[in-house]
Amino acid sequence: MKTILIRNAEIVTMNANEEIIRGDIYIEDDIIKAVGPNLNVDRVDKMIDGTNRTVIPGFVQTHIHLCQTLFRGKGDDLELMDWLKQRIWPLEASHDEESIYYSAMLGIGELIQSGTTTIVDMETVHYTDSAFQAIAESGIRALSGKVMMDKGDEVPLPLQENTYDSIQNSVDLMEKWHMYEGRIKYAFSPRFVVSCTEALLREVSELSRTHHIHVHTHASENQGEIALVEHETGMRNVTYLHHLGLATDRLILAHCVWLDDEERKIIKENGVHVSHCPGSNLKLASGIADIPTLLDHHVSVSLGADGAPCNNNLDMFNEMRLAALIQKPVYGPTAMNARAVFKMATIGGARAVGMEREIGSIEVGKKADIAILNLRDFHTYPSFDVDPISRIVYSATRADVETTIVNGQILMENRLMRTLDKEIVLHEANKSIKRLLRKIPHLSVSR
Repeated sequence: MKTILIRNAEIVTMNANEEIIRGDIYIEDDIIKAVGPNLNVDRVDKMIDGTNRTVIPGFVQTHIHLCQTLFRGKGDDLELMDWLKQRIWPLEASHDEESIYYSAMLGIGELIQSGTTTIVDMETVHYTDSAFQAIAESGIRALSGKVMMDKGDEVPLPLQENTYDSIQNSVDLMEKWHMYEGRIKYAFSPRFVVSCTEALLREVSELSRTHHIHVHTHASENQGEIALVEHETGMRNVTYLHHLGLATDRLILAHCVWLDDEERKIIKENGVHVSHCPGSNLKLASGIADIPTLLDHHVSVSLGADGAPCNNNLDMFNEMRLAALIQKPVYGPTAMNARAVFKMATIGGARAVGMEREIGSIEVGKKADIAILNLRDFHTYPSFDVDPISRIVYSATRADVETTIVNGQILMENRLMRTLDKEIVLHEANKSIKRLLRKIPHLSVSR
């Protein structure tokens, strides 16, 4: 048994009463065993001094593409469909096993550094096993899956797959990785309606029901995308997914920028989870999702950074701040307050992945997934008589994260990575993107 004691910290619990206390956290193996002031613990393997530190539940990001981290800076200033066709699909088609591994490691390193402990990740068509290997080695908690694409004339040949192979490969990955070490889960990941046949989506719906596995897809991100779906199916995105039996509490929909009243009703009544990605939606000029209305209707909403080439970072602090600010000009200054946004980043994300009883708050019996912040700096002071959550959402940055713990394992301590070698990852990431660009030289800025 391994034990950790964090002593004398400010603890933002996010429990049912949203208590903020001064005290200690005692961890045995992967579980929080005690939380409170002046805990009486005789011996521990690891003592962390929490004086002048703020401890929070680790962030849960519910829409990430680790396979795209290598493409940071390669998809700037384009709208969604052009971004996909001109940049992202050709780049994903050039991937190999090694490049997927280091793309994932690069993204995971950034996520750990910024206090994210759980992700919902969508990979590309091939080499997903390499991404799972990176997830396993790094120690991050993840719900991940291979992307499924069995339709589309403009999709590069290496990304084109038939329906049977797409489903079989997904099932094989599920059987290998779902519940790996209790930290990794599988999610069926059809890319979006535009690139998936009805037969594939119906089978995903059945597999999700049979195996009780989450489904992670994009929906209603862009008006052009919606027009394509309506032309092909006669229905809007969410209505069509509901028609196919996919609208359940196992469904995570990224974006949902352009919903109509019927779609909002479907989402609410079926317990569908929405992943709000404000940074990506702004950069791709997709629009601003009407999150206050969804929250008013008690829809489950969480946050995600999306991929590095459409953001261009994976920073939850950035997403929280944007999520709060972009709604205020329309809904007024009290809309999307700091606590509402922080909920989305923590317990809201936990709810989306079906783990609200295990992660998302700092409580006895929950998994030890936490981040320790040092808010003792110019940009976060004065601290006197200021809500700590306001300091975190509006003032803090990812550079304020000192230590990140997942499943009771310290992944970063005092800004030093413990489970991956930063210099090797940076070197191999550059080497990998250089190799990929040789296959598609027209995308290189140095050609």
